[in-house]
Amino acid sequence: MSRPHLSSGALLPTATPAAWLGVMGGGQLGRMFAHAAQSMGYKVAVLEPETDCPAGQVADLHVEAGYNDPLALQKLADLCVAVTTEFENVAAPSLASLAQHSFVAPNAAAVAIAQDRIAEKAFFTGCHAASGVAPAPHHIIASPADIDALPAQLLPGILKTVRMGYDGKGQVRVRTLAEVRSAFADMQQDYPDMRCVLEKMLPLAYEVSVLVARGADGEAAVYPIAENVHRDGILFSTTVPASSMGPELAAKAQHAALAISAALSYVGVLCIEFFVLENGELVVNEMAPRPHNSGHYTMDACFASQFEQQVRAMARLPLGDTHQHSPAVMLNLLGDLWFEAGSDASDTPREPAWDRILALPGAHLHLYGKSQARPGRKMGHITFVAPTPVQARAHFEAACAILGLEG
Repeated sequence: MSRPHLSSGALLPTATPAAWLGVMGGGQLGRMFAHAAQSMGYKVAVLEPETDCPAGQVADLHVEAGYNDPLALQKLADLCVAVTTEFENVAAPSLASLAQHSFVAPNAAAVAIAQDRIAEKAFFTGCHAASGVAPAPHHIIASPADIDALPAQLLPGILKTVRMGYDGKGQVRVRTLAEVRSAFADMQQDYPDMRCVLEKMLPLAYEVSVLVARGADGEAAVYPIAENVHRDGILFSTTVPASSMGPELAAKAQHAALAISAALSYVGVLCIEFFVLENGELVVNEMAPRPHNSGHYTMDACFASQFEQQVRAMARLPLGDTHQHSPAVMLNLLGDLWFEAGSDASDTPREPAWDRILALPGAHLHLYGKSQARPGRKMGHITFVAPTPVQARAHFEAACAILGLEG
């Protein structure tokens, strides 16, 4: 199969032969990326070992293999002029291998930092002078001796695995040295030789995230601040513009995100999460080298979505307009909604009342094509857009009432 010539300039969509873009990972982020890329005239190949996956259902080609499979990587490289990733836990060496043949965004070095909390915190600390924002006080724990050396002022804290933690997984709240020792021993059983980071628990007022799109030429665009609510470690809702954050602090968070992306020499879409403390201080928490759950509102409320920006950055096209044309509130849809309250996953699931949801003004339903609902599993999202933030919030709360959720 032939492929268009890869030049140092923009990769324009072509009809014959079509230009192919590749994505590592078959989840919902890859699915929405594929939709955006196809709407702009590209074909999409997905590398994912799971047979029935959200991205594979809509891609032009599903390469069904592991992320480290050398033959599959070569197939993707031969076909695609540019490759991205839809989740940060894809092996960085696989991205480095692809980069020998294709344009890869983000690059392996940036993904490797985001995969490792120790490297990530060291990077944030190194960026402090440029970004103006530091991470939470923390201590690295690789052995019981590191617990003995733990500064007392870091407790109470949150013990986190260095790798593979997401949606609240790999995290334990600890108040005493004894609890740290117990939690660390438990994590070592699940992940032998796993190092951890203990972060000081801070007086949190609220959480926000900032989406940055950055091109290979250094051009960067930042989206409005998103204010996030988490429940059980999983994103519940996102409100944009952030209702709690004033313009001065919002500008500081956006400046910090732009500085961090520049220090990474980042290309693509980067999400950076921040804590806002009760005293108004801003603390950088973590970053995701990909589109983010909290950025899904951009599909319905902004001129260019985060997925369109991902395509534009990969293809080295000018970035799109990040301005928000409508206030929005996004609701994450977890698999729990497919079961009656008080039931469990062994019961027969039932479909939520989408007809009543879609009767609400400004409701945009996005389901991810997952055939099996499970508690805690991300099944989709709804974005409510309206002329005013108050109206968007009212429709969001009406949907929560229909779904049996506390808004």
